[in-house]
Amino acid sequence: MAQLFTPLQQRGITLKNRIVISPMCQYSAQDGFSNDWHLVHLGSRAVGGAALILLEATAVVPEGRITPDDLGIWHDDHLPGLRRIVEFLKQEDCVPGIQLAHAGRKASHASPWKGGQQLGPGAGGWLTVAPSALAFTPEETAPQALDEAGIQQVIEAFRLGARRAVEVGFEVLEVHAAHGYLLHQFMSPLSNQRTDAYGGSFENRIRLLLDVVAATRAEMPEHLPLWVRVSATDWMEGGWTAEDTVRLAAILKENGVDLLDCSTGGNVPKADIPVGPGYQVQFAEQVRRETGLPTGAVGLITEGQQAEQILAAGQADVILLARESLRDAYFPLRAARELGAEVAWPVQYERAKPRH
Repeated sequence: MAQLFTPLQQRGITLKNRIVISPMCQYSAQDGFSNDWHLVHLGSRAVGGAALILLEATAVVPEGRITPDDLGIWHDDHLPGLRRIVEFLKQEDCVPGIQLAHAGRKASHASPWKGGQQLGPGAGGWLTVAPSALAFTPEETAPQALDEAGIQQVIEAFRLGARRAVEVGFEVLEVHAAHGYLLHQFMSPLSNQRTDAYGGSFENRIRLLLDVVAATRAEMPEHLPLWVRVSATDWMEGGWTAEDTVRLAAILKENGVDLLDCSTGGNVPKADIPVGPGYQVQFAEQVRRETGLPTGAVGLITEGQQAEQILAAGQADVILLARESLRDAYFPLRAARELGAEVAWPVQYERAKPRH
């Protein structure tokens, strides 16, 4: 059996294969509420055979949204729509997961097809927050540096978001600490110039992430896995490094985290990133090898054989698909045929299943 189609046990949850759909913003919500687009978009990938689907970056507070069109989980009223999605994914033998997020200084932007520019309070946006009053680009308005009370409010928001996610029925929770969003901003010296307990040393810069992980884990039953997504490097001198990631991973492993989802970049606008097929897999491999913490590989993984080779070489435990899953919602079924793996198709589609 191809390793891509072997089950993976995480705490009390079993993934039927190693294919995970990455959180991908759809910029299609209103006031944080999910709708039919999210149900059909996510549901089609469950029908397509993915083992786990992580909902897009879902804001734990309104001001934590990347755009006004992001999903939210800051209010109980958001739960019925999310529950509808969870129930459908489970019906299709797909584990429902959600990524809890706060965009920090990268919040309050227009959706990509609306221009992507920063939005001020008079244009449907809001004042953003960050570890330090440093704008993402010189053209943007600087964020407000969080004070101690603001930091505690962020931790509480993640805790309540986790509570709501568990109530809805999500079975994997992922804390978003990557791509230049708030928790990553605290971790990187490029965006954190604080001199208090949340800035300066490595231990101080990861403190907020550890506080959020503790708050999130406390709201989760023991049998549910907790993942963290990080940018394993800033790709910039003086920034967060692969060595920092390994050091962090070892700490997260001791603090109830079950898998590190290894992406890169996003914290500075002009990083020199060597983009190419599988360019981020090396970081998942390094963390797994040096800490023993399970990892997820992501980044220009587009073929079943490519994914299989990553797993066979021991570079990661799961493969996260993003844009390739947008191009092909049925990637798992196609990959199974390419690798000669026998997998169940939806009974509604069984008559169209290719016969070897």
